[in-house]
Amino acid sequence: MAWALIVTLGLTMRASFAEDCNGLILEQIKQMPQGGRYSVSRFAKIRLQSAAHFESGKFFILPSAPYPSFCSGATYLVFIRTIETLRARGELYLDFATLEQLIIRDQHDGEGIWGRWNANGPGTARLFRELRLGRNFDNFSEARPGDFMKIFWSRQVGRSEHGHSTIFLGMENRLGVEYVRYWSSNVPSGYGEKIVPRNKIASAIFSRLETPANLSRIASAPEVDSYLASLLRKRSSFVEATQKCGL
Repeated sequence: MAWALIVTLGLTMRASFAEDCNGLILEQIKQMPQGGRYSVSRFAKIRLQSAAHFESGKFFILPSAPYPSFCSGATYLVFIRTIETLRARGELYLDFATLEQLIIRDQHDGEGIWGRWNANGPGTARLFRELRLGRNFDNFSEARPGDFMKIFWSRQVGRSEHGHSTIFLGMENRLGVEYVRYWSSNVPSGYGEKIVPRNKIASAIFSRLETPANLSRIASAPEVDSYLASLLRKRSSFVEATQKCGL
């Protein structure tokens, strides 16, 4: 009985912390700029690096006009803002080596934390699975506002995929049609919310932040995730992607 009670309390605390993380993620979205323009140019990547400025062991997330941005960069900035807020509250401790791993450099797909997040395929979900940052799932009925969501506009994953890194905001029903609302950097107008019919999304993988302290596990993870690194040149499938993410 005692062991069952401990397990139950542990699951309850984890669920409560996950709800707090989702709430924090939504708070960070509100503090992000609006608009700008969507761009995957070299200039946009340089602006992303400067926006996530790391100094004296702290991240200063300062996107500035004209806000050229792209989807994975937008969601990653919100992720880092959430981590930094937890640290500022004294609810999360990460050593300097782990914080350095969060810095956006010119990592290739699958390399380090940013390289995993920015990769083709289920980058965020694969990172969450590998470091045990939280659970991944693909059921819209389980999704909560504040979950990270990788949208696949087709069943293709990898070299031929059409995907979008977003943060789930909720579902709406309009005249009998189900819609999905999310935040990201969207084509063409950049940072902001967007709503699309559910039937336009071929599939999606949700990732819920639950144990951010496990970012420290990056120290023992492979430098490069070989599956994600391969997706620039190889095709995968949604079934394989979900298997790689522990669904």
